[in-house]
Amino acid sequence: MKYLSLEQELKSNAYPGRGIVIGRTPDGSCAVAAYFIMGRSQNSRNRIFVEDGEGIRTQAFDPSKLEDPSLIIYAPVRVLGDDTIVTNGDQTDTIYEGLEKGLTFEQSLHSREFEPDAPNYTPRISGLLHVADGQFRYDMSILKSCQGDPSSCLRYTFSYENPIAGEGRFIHTYMHDGDPLPSFQGEPKAVEISDDMEAFTQMLWNSLNEDNKVSLFVRYIRIADGTCTTKIINKNQ
Repeated sequence: MKYLSLEQELKSNAYPGRGIVIGRTPDGSCAVAAYFIMGRSQNSRNRIFVEDGEGIRTQAFDPSKLEDPSLIIYAPVRVLGDDTIVTNGDQTDTIYEGLEKGLTFEQSLHSREFEPDAPNYTPRISGLLHVADGQFRYDMSILKSCQGDPSSCLRYTFSYENPIAGEGRFIHTYMHDGDPLPSFQGEPKAVEISDDMEAFTQMLWNSLNEDNKVSLFVRYIRIADGTCTTKIINKNQ
């Protein structure tokens, strides 16, 4: 399979919005998850990622400048047993609670739709990594409006069993900058993953648009035992 250059995908797009990358290292040893956020408004840019238990949450960098927290303050990453949930909104909690009740990833998301931020109707993108007994699989989802019509919600779930070493998938909220912002189209893009976590993290951060990037989270999970290493970069320091 021909992989897209994740570096070029990011460098050529000034505003992909929020993005999730999930995959497996070339040596096969680690499951990889990355999540980034971008912003055009002061409210969106006034954020940082902070660790919260085994996951992370967004937080206002300058609380005095926080305007509407409803769609920008949430837990992008939570961990439930062998499952790591990564999303671009509070549907992280919806998935977590659904899994606790015995629902599947897809079933948990049936109670949610795209974000109510007309006229963009930002898609909800989500990922679930399952690492257990030396095995790894993952799922990705996008919930989006039909051509910007909020009366219709399109639901897509993509499942990856025994992911190929060195391969990842990349999904993001917007095709590119615009007004309104055009929703992502197609299936998650096949991209290459690196064994070198530091190099992979720096490539992602350095490839994001300098004006619009806000924060980046990267986690490598050892498939053999579930131990993990996490890196966070915030533009606001």
